[in-house]
Amino acid sequence: MTSNQTGRNGSGTNPCREGTLEQRIACLADAGPEAIEQRLAELDREWTAGRATKAVIGVMLVVGLGLTALLDPWWLVLPAIGGVFLLQYLFMPSSWLARAFREMGFRSGWEVDQEKMALKVIRGDFRHLPTLFDIESREDISRLEGEGGIAVDPDETKVAPLDAAKSALDAAKSGTRLPVMKV
Repeated sequence: MTSNQTGRNGSGTNPCREGTLEQRIACLADAGPEAIEQRLAELDREWTAGRATKAVIGVMLVVGLGLTALLDPWWLVLPAIGGVFLLQYLFMPSSWLARAFREMGFRSGWEVDQEKMALKVIRGDFRHLPTLFDIESREDISRLEGEGGIAVDPDETKVAPLDAAKSALDAAKSGTRLPVMKV
């Protein structure tokens, strides 16, 4: 692959597309809001293994029925195979076609959603949602600290992109809430 070519999912020589997911998200966080927006748009267009599986099954059904009507009833075998693949995809934890697409480099929908969620956290989409750690009133915090409660540093510092990426990915994997972070 040359430097101006990109792969199936838009990957090329961009440094934010190399390394672990954590490193890629940290790179995007460091690159700024435009890079995050661009990556989120790419993720919306990315084909997952599940999407490719459903597309192949749909093509098998339509083409098989069309060939049956035009040529020979033996072409009903194709929609029957597509139906078997569809049933397996629906009722089994993993299907043969999805596994084949994963081996070809397609990611699962969960992996794409995990990356989207981490990028949205880094971008700050959820900062206005209440969490257990939100501070509503400085007076309440001061009073709580006077009673031996938590102490809050008023000078909030910028979080390192790699630390923010780790925290966002951990939350996306576990489904837990993140403390509010300034990035």
